[in-house]
Amino acid sequence: MRSLIAMLAMALLFVSCKQTEDVKVVEDLNKQFIDAWNDDDENKLEGMMADDVDFVQGEIHFSGKSEVMDKWVNETIETIDDLRLRKISSGISGDIAYEAGTFTVDVLPDAPGQPGGEGEGNYMLLWKKMEDGTWKLSYAQLEDLPVEAKL
Repeated sequence: MRSLIAMLAMALLFVSCKQTEDVKVVEDLNKQFIDAWNDDDENKLEGMMADDVDFVQGEIHFSGKSEVMDKWVNETIETIDDLRLRKISSGISGDIAYEAGTFTVDVLPDAPGQPGGEGEGNYMLLWKKMEDGTWKLSYAQLEDLPVEAKL
């Protein structure tokens, strides 16, 4: 009986350690993505995306790496600065990992002399583990509020 209890305790300890490692994987993936975004590193962002990545923002839906890069990343990356995430929930199960929460971003002015703004909203990033063991962004969803002008 004692050996059964010891085995169960070891199994729980292993699962607990595994969950901590899994959360760290998700946190690292999102930090790398946000760092690449804030560094305007489009090549790194592209390398982090799965070929079949999807991006959803309200009624907008882009599908596939080239469309997501062209219509989301390339169109947006030069218009914002200092993307910040606040994680609400994250997890991992098998070959899928996710993080969800809120974001805040500085919106750059359209032209010199005009005010910039601040945007905020909710996000969800879904990662999948590829056959080679790397993690790629599979799905990104943003729900943002109207930008507020900074005066």
